[in-house]
Amino acid sequence: MEKYPNLFSSITLAGTVFRNRIFSSPTGPAYMTSQHFPLQETNAYYEVKAIGGAASVCVGDAVIDSKNARFNNGHLALDNPAGLAAMSRLSEAITRHGAVASIELSHSGSHSHSSAREGIQLYGPMEYTTAEGYKVLPMTEEIIYEIVDKYVAAALYAKSCGFGMVTIHGGHGWLLTEFMSPVTNQRTDKWGGSVENRCRFAVEVCKAVRRAVGPKFPIEMRISGSECNPNGYDLDEGVAIAKQLDGHLDLIHVSAGSHEVWDVFTVTHPDMFLPDGANVKYAAEIKKHVKTAVATVGALADPELMEEIIATGQADVVQLARGLMADPDLPIKAWVGREKEVNKCMRCLTCFSTHMMRGQWLCPLNPELGHELDARITPRPAVKKKVLVAGGGVGGMQAAITAAERGHEVILCEKSGKLGGVLNCEHDVPFKKPLAEYLERQAVAVKKAGVDVRLGTEVTPELAKSLSPDVLIAALGASPAVPKISGTANANVFSAEDIYNDVGKAGKKVVILGGGLVGTELAIYLAQLGREVTILEMAEGLHDGGNMLHGLAIRLELERRKVSVSLSTEAVGISGGGVVGKAPSGEKLFEADTVVYAVGQTPKRAEAEALRSSAAEFHQIGDCLDAQNITEATRLAYHIAKDIGRY
Repeated sequence: MEKYPNLFSSITLAGTVFRNRIFSSPTGPAYMTSQHFPLQETNAYYEVKAIGGAASVCVGDAVIDSKNARFNNGHLALDNPAGLAAMSRLSEAITRHGAVASIELSHSGSHSHSSAREGIQLYGPMEYTTAEGYKVLPMTEEIIYEIVDKYVAAALYAKSCGFGMVTIHGGHGWLLTEFMSPVTNQRTDKWGGSVENRCRFAVEVCKAVRRAVGPKFPIEMRISGSECNPNGYDLDEGVAIAKQLDGHLDLIHVSAGSHEVWDVFTVTHPDMFLPDGANVKYAAEIKKHVKTAVATVGALADPELMEEIIATGQADVVQLARGLMADPDLPIKAWVGREKEVNKCMRCLTCFSTHMMRGQWLCPLNPELGHELDARITPRPAVKKKVLVAGGGVGGMQAAITAAERGHEVILCEKSGKLGGVLNCEHDVPFKKPLAEYLERQAVAVKKAGVDVRLGTEVTPELAKSLSPDVLIAALGASPAVPKISGTANANVFSAEDIYNDVGKAGKKVVILGGGLVGTELAIYLAQLGREVTILEMAEGLHDGGNMLHGLAIRLELERRKVSVSLSTEAVGISGGGVVGKAPSGEKLFEADTVVYAVGQTPKRAEAEALRSSAAEFHQIGDCLDAQNITEATRLAYHIAKDIGRY
């Protein structure tokens, strides 16, 4: 606490004491029943954040009207009394660890797409037709007050279920934002026009909820300080909105952006190309104009930065979503002086991408995300084993840590002189700083777990035999695939790994073969260093590796950095002057001083296969099994190691 006295000072809102200034901001559940009630897996997902020391844990995506207000089918229902027991167990999972349980009250307004697909009439501030073809009708005053009543009912229901705070969603383009914004609300009655009129709906909700829940029950509202796009409102309007809300609630939670503008997603949820605390400026400006406590959110994972935000009065509370997904123990680690062990979110957007595409939260740094219940109920192994891990990359390190923590004797051999594997080559890339820090933390964790680390040691069948392991885990990695075209042996041709290791090899004009994550991220890095970069990609689009949101962030950054991208273009040859590319329009020379290939990886399967008979139990993980991303590598390593010793 001495190191972060402001961050770990308490704050009292509406008579409720919060143990520190770190709140878990609302994120939706991944699992629920068919009636949209929480499961034990749901409870565990939120509970670990309370165990980890967050002062408040907010359950997101809870809808006040499950018939008319659903954006998708991932909302918890706040209007079905049958869920009382299940919702009460959810709040208890949070409160029994000393955190305040909060829940987000949401109404999707004219964006209630899931409701519309079931034939429900959509309503909003004004009449218009959505991009999906649904007609939206303007809300009458009668409908507005019916919805106010639904907010009240939802808040009372949440309170009866044991929640100690409600978070009213008034940002990101949802119903209340639609009314607050001068862009989406051009009504001429008392619910539109002036900022006072446009905020009337939100203020009425706050007043009505306050009357219902009483003065000793905190009310928070999330707003967008700016919609961060030319067609939305700016920070000046955000300040004006906050001033209207001032005094009607206990915490103004300042976010940014609008979910209806796709390119702004990576501002609302800052990507790795934005600085830490990218959206703090919105909260900091609003705080100058209101007396109500203010919270900030977005790209927060560093305790030093969070302490500074509170200490300098930029905000009263810091809210973390991905920061507590990557490491739910972030608060307690910072509290007890172990902040160097915090797994800081890399902002790779894997979590949101997998949630949107598969309904599942996953994280490359935290293999327990989405499996919190499993992690808690898994028994210790019955049989202690001697485990040999061949390869000290991300998969090998995670396997070694997990196996050692579960009581096994572990030897980790790494061929090079440093743990971290191929990803060490990205150490100096500015937007990969969190990755470099993660590799360093994992290397420390390996030693702390008591693993016998042997650097500069290649695992051969002979070495494995001499060590007599019960279990061998091959995490040997892969080698860069070389394109089968002429000229790859030229002196000006390198792999992406070569350039990352020595960026000085890249000339002024660079052509990169391959539009996957390796090629596009390298293009951004080189562009940041002032190189003129062109990407050639055979397919019709760039590859995001299954991470659609990081792919979006990359596309926006490529445009911002003026990287040229030539799609549907096959490299057919390399010469001293550049690359000959074949597109539907014909062949063309893409001039380059340097050519870099990033066309995939060749797994070291043969090397792994040679070790298969070196132990009674053999496992093959990571890139030597198949080219994998960090999420896949750490998840497989964690679970394989956790399974060892069952017999």
